[in-house]
Parts: sequence; C-alpha cells; structure tokens
Amino acid sequence: MSNFLLNAHSGLRYLILLGGVLTVLYAAYGWAARRTYDRTMRILATSFVGTIHLQILLGLALLFSGRFQPALMGHLFMMLFAAAAAQIPVSVMRRRAEEQKSYLPHGIGALVALGLIASGILAIGRPIVG
Repeated sequence: MSNFLLNAHSGLRYLILLGGVLTVLYAAYGWAARRTYDRTMRILATSFVGTIHLQILLGLALLFSGRFQPALMGHLFMMLFAAAAAQIPVSVMRRRAEEQKSYLPHGIGALVALGLIASGILAIGRPIVG
C-alpha cells in the first residue's frame, strides 16, 4: 500500500504542474486582454487548488504510513505554503462581487505556488519533471 501511495503522490505532481501552468497562462491572457472574469478562470484555479489538496492528503497518508524522514520537513512546509498561496486567491475571488473579480490574483497566486512546489520537489532531491 505504501508503494502505491508513493507512486500516486509522485505522479500527481505532473497534473498539479499542468494545472498551475494552465492557470497562470489563462490568468495572464484574461488580464492582458482585459476580459471580464469568467467561469473558466474559476474552474481552472479551483481544479489547481483541489489537486494540491489531494496531494497533501496523499502526502499525509505517506507520512502516517511510516515513510517520514527529518529531511522531509522542508518539503512538507514548502508544500503547505504552496497550497495556501494557491487557495487564498480562490477564496478571495469567491467572496467578491462579480464586477470586482480579477484574473491577476489567480495568476500571481498560481505562479507563487508553482515556485514553492518546484522548490519543495527540489528540496527532497527529486527532479521537477522526469
């Protein structure tokens, strides 16, 4: 079971990276074209955050299955900060009035999250892609 969790946790990063890149690109396009905030942005950003949350659950399952090493602390905290960076714009935009919603917070939040994710992956000596 532990190998399955490790492979699932390791493989899910590709979906997360793809979701993050798509979120950043769509946010940049929406912001540059001065488009009104749309449903696609909300779905992309929410999907990106949802996959990060799933990744955290898989990571916690790995942690509680006995695969903890002290060297993972940096990885763990980087990933928690990445989840927060991605979640905050989604939560803020959900509460704003329709005319106040913007693409830019999603783009910045996803970009910061991607940077933290890349740093967290490198912190455990794994390649980001490959």
